Amino acid sequence: MKRLLFPAALAALALAGSTLGYCQSTKDKTAVDNKLTKAAQIIDEMTGPNATAGVPRKVLEDAQCIAVIPDLLQAGFVVGAHHGKGVATCRSAGNHWSPPAPFSLTGGSFGAQIGGEDISLIMMVMNHDGMQALESGHFKVGAGVSAAAGPVGRDANAAAGYKAAILTYSRSKGAYVGATVQGAELQQDKGETKALYGQEIPFANILNGQVKAPENADVRDFLRTIQHAEASAHAQ
Repeated sequence: MKRLLFPAALAALALAGSTLGYCQSTKDKTAVDNKLTKAAQIIDEMTGPNATAGVPRKVLEDAQCIAVIPDLLQAGFVVGAHHGKGVATCRSAGNHWSPPAPFSLTGGSFGAQIGGEDISLIMMVMNHDGMQALESGHFKVGAGVSAAAGPVGRDANAAAGYKAAILTYSRSKGAYVGATVQGAELQQDKGETKALYGQEIPFANILNGQVKAPENADVRDFLRTIQHAEASAHAQ
């Protein structure tokens, strides 16, 4: 009897593990799809015709990568520390935007501009150093990669803080302000990457445009929104 029960128990455990893995993958896929939808809405808000207090057109024109965290949450009881997940895209060959790469951001020191509830964070990567750091899939903002609060206003002078590798903005209740972020750890979200692409893929391969974008309506809308925003910035 024991000989019969043992293989059956192993099969049951294997089935349970497979089911749990499938459920987690489905959960991650739903989560990343929701982030893509929210990220597209945020990009549209900060670059639309009524976004007088949004990101300057010059910043958008020159950005090498854009990373959006739709929901930035207080990380436990640590004052000033936050945690959030988002998606990033970089310019690839032919001046196209790469497929989205899921990531997480944790810890660090956040300026007073970032507080309360319903906070989103936008990171505009402005030069090659910032782009290389992002493509590594794991780095600390401000640790060897300069970061500064971004200038605000569609027609604002982008020179303020413009030499920084990363310009950061926070959004609260529809209003955008430049925000300081130092020491926060950004890393690839491998679970959501696998859920979105069906396999684990290095962060750099996605952001370099070496991977085909998933056949996904949320992915298409996200990339279309960024491309439209950039085209509008150039046209004005």
